[in-house]
Amino acid sequence: MAAAPEPGEPAKEKPFKLLGILDVENIPCARDSVLYGSLGSVVAGLGYFLLTSRIRRSCDVGVGGFIVVTLGCWFHCRYNYAKERIQQRIAREGMKNKILYESTHLDPERKQTNSSS
Repeated sequence: MAAAPEPGEPAKEKPFKLLGILDVENIPCARDSVLYGSLGSVVAGLGYFLLTSRIRRSCDVGVGGFIVVTLGCWFHCRYNYAKERIQQRIAREGMKNKILYESTHLDPERKQTNSSS
């Protein structure tokens, strides 16, 4: 029997997985990519249907639109996410070095001020 959560303690919920594999809550960019892909499929399929009145081909265009828009959003978002993480790591290393070397003989700023005075 599962114990009830204590008062004031958050209840653990099962993560929402899309198609059983894609955890859209914990994977960065997954939720936005799927949402934009769905919108892209509706726009592509409906737009093609309004232009040509072909139902079967409109469904194919809709599925293709979903795949293209989802992958496009996914790669764009993951690229920006990776770039941001690299910038954060560089900034963190710079702050760590600043803290380590501040007011020591290895401090580059101290060398510049000593040579100019």
